[in-house]
Amino acid sequence: MPPRSWDIFCTVIDNYGDIGVAWRLARRLARDHGHDVRLWVDDLASFARIAPGLDPALPQQTLAGIDIRHWTEAAFRAGIAPADAVIEAFACRLPDSFENAMAARAVKPAWINLEYLSAEDWTLSHHKLPSPHPRLPLIKHFFFPGFDAASGGLICEDGLIDARTAWQADEAAQNDYWLRRGLPPRAAGELRVSLFAYHNPAAARLLQAWADGPLPVRCLVPEGKVLPDVAGLFGRALQAGDHARLGNLDLHVLPLSDQDDYDRLLWGCDLNCVRGEDSLVRSQWAARPMLWHIYPQEDDAHLAKLEAFLGQYCAGLPAEMAAALHALNLAWNRDGDIAAAWRDAATWLPDWRKHATNWQQHLLEDGDLVARLLHFAAEIS
Repeated sequence: MPPRSWDIFCTVIDNYGDIGVAWRLARRLARDHGHDVRLWVDDLASFARIAPGLDPALPQQTLAGIDIRHWTEAAFRAGIAPADAVIEAFACRLPDSFENAMAARAVKPAWINLEYLSAEDWTLSHHKLPSPHPRLPLIKHFFFPGFDAASGGLICEDGLIDARTAWQADEAAQNDYWLRRGLPPRAAGELRVSLFAYHNPAAARLLQAWADGPLPVRCLVPEGKVLPDVAGLFGRALQAGDHARLGNLDLHVLPLSDQDDYDRLLWGCDLNCVRGEDSLVRSQWAARPMLWHIYPQEDDAHLAKLEAFLGQYCAGLPAEMAAALHALNLAWNRDGDIAAAWRDAATWLPDWRKHATNWQQHLLEDGDLVARLLHFAAEIS
């Protein structure tokens, strides 16, 4: 039997990505599987931006049936009994006192380091590998999310795909959503785009290409690190609620929303520019064309991860289409000629949309991340 109780530890690194994944994992275990989940987070203020019901001032609270704790040194002084399974999200370091409490259990917890998402081949050889503790009778195992059957998969909630399909077919539901977010309904012939990225000099040039292009484009930009790059095109500061227009481009700045609202933003757009890990995964379930801004690393190490993903994402596509999607993603991440790359890729949008649906179905053929995680946790318990 898999564990029925979980401790999930998360340190907030880039404001929303790490906690976004940890929060989705916690909700999936609690809501879809009925497990007891305790989520430890060191930065509740950032967490509250994507979970509006959270009170950052409380050291302990319950939200969505999950026991949420502020991860501080003081929180462990009274002694905490570890759950049946313990997850370190993205190699965060557990408190020594908690590791000692894990070792003191008669039945040791299933201890898992949930790694960052990558399509690189080396991750498959490290997936599920054990790592004995240097001084305690504990064994930690590595678990790598990924895009193929041999990996840890991607988080996808029960019923999500059916809900998305129904919503995308319901014009009234979409119009209600746009109205609630202060946006107009779709206009005839409009290309609707969401743009969520890190600081990216290519953003202004892509927006300029849309402004100069033949199609009306409505670009929806959640608040974030790319906003100063976007604002530079219009010569003024922008903030949530602002609307700016240039040529064929209408741009709206959106306040950050909770995770469910962000899903619907992705579902309602024709192209989603996403960043990091969490929004990348959610864009797969939207079944829409997507452009990935990968987290920049020293010595361009992130580009190898981008190439590995594109190798899987574009496998089986016509050569010209694969080349166009590949070139667009590289231009977006390497500050290349994004305008030319967009013109080439845009000709493939109808085929790209069909591919996005097929790709999403392929990703779930062997179950999502939590289904694979539960199976593995049962093996090592």
